[in-house]
Amino acid sequence: MTPLSRTDHARIALRIAGSMIAAALLAPLAGHAAGQAPTVTLFASGLDNPRGLKFGPDGDLYVAEGGNGGSYSTVGLCEQVPAPIGPYTGGPTGGRISRINRNGYRTTVTDQLPSSQTSAGSGSLVSGVADVAFLGDKLYAVLAGAGCSHGVATLPNGLVRVRRNGKVEFFANLSAFQMAHPVARPEADDFEPDGTWYSMVAVGDELYAVEPNHGELDRIKKNGHIERVADISASQGHIVPASLAYHDGHFYVGNLGLFPIVDGSAKILKISMNGRIEVAATGLTTVLGLAFDRRGRLYALENTVGQPFPTPGAGRIVRVMRNGTLLTVVTGLVLPTAMTFGPGGDLFVSTVGFGPPLPGQGRIVRIDLGNDNDD
Repeated sequence: MTPLSRTDHARIALRIAGSMIAAALLAPLAGHAAGQAPTVTLFASGLDNPRGLKFGPDGDLYVAEGGNGGSYSTVGLCEQVPAPIGPYTGGPTGGRISRINRNGYRTTVTDQLPSSQTSAGSGSLVSGVADVAFLGDKLYAVLAGAGCSHGVATLPNGLVRVRRNGKVEFFANLSAFQMAHPVARPEADDFEPDGTWYSMVAVGDELYAVEPNHGELDRIKKNGHIERVADISASQGHIVPASLAYHDGHFYVGNLGLFPIVDGSAKILKISMNGRIEVAATGLTTVLGLAFDRRGRLYALENTVGQPFPTPGAGRIVRVMRNGTLLTVVTGLVLPTAMTFGPGGDLFVSTVGFGPPLPGQGRIVRIDLGNDNDD
């Protein structure tokens, strides 16, 4: 999962070894909100590096999956991601979108999208399908594991429409857009030519996506036209903005940050439709998900707290209070990567969402927030 970028990826790989994940999956999760404590239950399993997730108009949950990487190399064909992260290897298929019904039963929508992985020395961290969104009843997905610099010479990073029969139509070339429109402050020693897109939301009849490695928020129209909303790098530097939500006329972007992790170093930015950036909240850590509940309250998903590198069982969810303080809602999450609210008000979270290829280890957990009503 790049944006898990920069510094000592071999240590990250060691921390997410299979035995640690297995132990963490068996450990109970804790709820901390006031009143009746939240409860966490397993909703679905058998996923491959699950990332962004959204409920569709049919009431089912759709999950973007990184897949399990690939073995093809493009060294000598194009600019590569610098070591130690690169060179990548990849493949044209394996990135997947799953549909999960209300009983937690998983079916494959498509597995015909690219999947790639970082170098073995940096942990073989997988990218593939990063997120999904709906415009009306049409399903869209944003790719993060494609492009020549990711070992996939046949397809760039971009957006695809997914038909009901699982066939995909590529329609917006994000790799080409980033190459033609560089940001103000790219990080040379941590640069991915094709980008590593992470979160996407639908607003009106347009899609918006955030890209962590370059540091930008872009608008994608249904005809494939792409334009930049905000160059986040210009004012913030290389903060790795990864999570995206939309509420009341503004975008909210949370950043992952760099490694080793510094607790409290992440923040949430509030970005207007014309690209004006202001700070909405501070004091967070490794933010990979943002979501607003039906009352307009903002929740943030933190991948790892209290550890220098991503660690199973160290993820949590906090609610951002009106005065800027953080209320811990749930702790003990295992490598969480994204979250969304369901139609009934429960949170659904992708867990065991990255690491070396671990087929079928990914899970979705469901969180009943209980009486989370204090303001």
